[in-house]
Amino acid sequence: MSQQRPRPLCQRLGSLLMALQMFLLAVLPAIATTPGTTGAPPTTGGSPNFSGPLGRSDERFHEELVVRPLAGDHVNTYFQFTTRWHFGQKDNLYHTQLTPRVIAEMLQQFDVKELHIGLTQGLWRYETWGYPIVEATSGAEMWAWFSGDNLTNTEVDRQWGQLANVFSGVLCASLNFVDKTNSIAPRHLLRPQFMPANRQRSVRYASLPREIVCTENLTPWKKLLPCGSASGFASLLNSGHVHNTKYHSLGLKVRMLCEDQSEDNCIVELTQTANLVYDLRLFELSNNDFSLRRLFGMGLNGFCELAESSKIYVQKNEQGQRYSLVPQPTQEVKSIRGGHQVVYGVYDMHEQFKDPGERLFNIAWLTAKNENRRRNLMNPNLPPVTVHRYLLGNGQERGRIATEVTNNHYEALPILVQELVPWYVHAYLHTLKIRRKPQRVNEYTRRWLPFKLLHYTPGKQRELPSHLEIGFTLPGQTSALITIDVDYLLLKWLEYPPDANHGHYIGAAMVSTQLPMGRNYTALPPEGHLFEHSFNATRPNYVLSLHTEALIVSLPTPDFSMPYNVICLACTVVALAFGPIHSVATKVIVVGRQASAPKNFVRKILGKIFRRNTVQVASVAAQGEALHEGEGGGRTERTSADQPILEDLHEEEEQEQD
Repeated sequence: MSQQRPRPLCQRLGSLLMALQMFLLAVLPAIATTPGTTGAPPTTGGSPNFSGPLGRSDERFHEELVVRPLAGDHVNTYFQFTTRWHFGQKDNLYHTQLTPRVIAEMLQQFDVKELHIGLTQGLWRYETWGYPIVEATSGAEMWAWFSGDNLTNTEVDRQWGQLANVFSGVLCASLNFVDKTNSIAPRHLLRPQFMPANRQRSVRYASLPREIVCTENLTPWKKLLPCGSASGFASLLNSGHVHNTKYHSLGLKVRMLCEDQSEDNCIVELTQTANLVYDLRLFELSNNDFSLRRLFGMGLNGFCELAESSKIYVQKNEQGQRYSLVPQPTQEVKSIRGGHQVVYGVYDMHEQFKDPGERLFNIAWLTAKNENRRRNLMNPNLPPVTVHRYLLGNGQERGRIATEVTNNHYEALPILVQELVPWYVHAYLHTLKIRRKPQRVNEYTRRWLPFKLLHYTPGKQRELPSHLEIGFTLPGQTSALITIDVDYLLLKWLEYPPDANHGHYIGAAMVSTQLPMGRNYTALPPEGHLFEHSFNATRPNYVLSLHTEALIVSLPTPDFSMPYNVICLACTVVALAFGPIHSVATKVIVVGRQASAPKNFVRKILGKIFRRNTVQVASVAAQGEALHEGEGGGRTERTSADQPILEDLHEEEEQEQD
């Protein structure tokens, strides 16, 4: 399903530049080995040239897209963009090609060996969707591993705060709120995925469950890609269709892999992920057929010219077996992992766009029209482990945090739980309990589970959060309920957010276990960096990490409307009192005799008539006097206008009599 259209000039120029670059990389080593020429020594063997000058072979970029139909009429699309750079010595970090400059500068300035950042909106449903390829929690999540010579905790805390501020600007997120009040140092749950030298390692973890993911995070995230959003799989990620999903998560992972325990021979690996879950019922289709064009609003316009591989993987079994693909995949891969088989159809974009001419590539998932839709809906396989979290109690003074872990497997599994309780919620360690119940029983009994591991760091008001890590063994077909009593503190009035009555968040708990089987497990192995590395990656056990729901607690909140009412009342009183007081204080009071009007109506009329005549006579006399002064050289004489009028005298006498 493709449409022909003229190929843009910029893409043709990009193809020519790529061809020229590959030609030079193939010719330069041969020139360097000829007599009489100078250059880097030739490479030997099949390994890359780590000591020679930087070239195209030192940096490799891959883009992948995985589409998995889920239960409940949902579709999961997972984008992964991987950049690997074998830079050799640390001084070569100043010369980047495909790797973003900010990542190289971060590795130069900080002693960071591994960094994970996640920005997620929504909640992943483990019971119906299985396990995601990359695990993430709601809001913002960040953790990093530090390793270096003579690295103290104070120096790690300083670098941790600066690192959060750097990526707050890079991703336009609120990571600048990460500080010591919401950061912890996990002891057991988090494990590094790099190969460090024999040095001291330190880890820091923080979460911001209140963070909201929007367009301003997606745009800078795409700018870190070598091709940006102009071409390749990133062109499908437009904000109108990404943020209209039921679940979307943006991830960024950086790790440094060093060989032979030496930092002079290292690889920096940058992985950017975008995990989306679409609800097909929102498309208002009768049979829930969908396509890439329907999900992303457009077809695929090609692959990134800088990508070494560009592939689309479509799951064909389980929920995907009720669909037929158009066009058919060029390759089919069967992966058996831990006794669980998954079938993927592979589309290689380099093969699809090898012919000249520009076109849009589209994949359609079609269901049979004569089949009943309800018969096609298959019940999902229940995952081995599921987790939930909720609050118990009532009121705004105290409560209880409950975390429920369910083992659906028939064997006992080791469970490790990490809790990060903010400083405004005070937890009591002596109230920590673990109760168990079989899955067939509705209520928990007083059967306790013993602790295998316990680590607790008490919090401090307005300075440190409470950190709790517990480990225990959960029998098969059993649920465990972890409870701890807490008190809610009264905050200062400046510490409340603008929407104080919305509540305050408690970050999600992390749960880790080791699965003996690979059912519903799709995560990449630690040593792999591509999705195809998860095919047939069977091992004795599989490390699984899950996140619970975030909680919202209602702290004792004052009535912020009362100060508003007091301010309005005080301003009204001041406004009403200001006018009279200002008039009395600024105006001059003059006491005068008030002339009373004549009591007789006839006299009142006569007075008005004679007064009008008097005014006319006075005006004529004034004109005559002015004329007389002009003729007589300024001599003044008393005229009849200066004499009191008889009518005025009568009025004054009447006023005195009254």
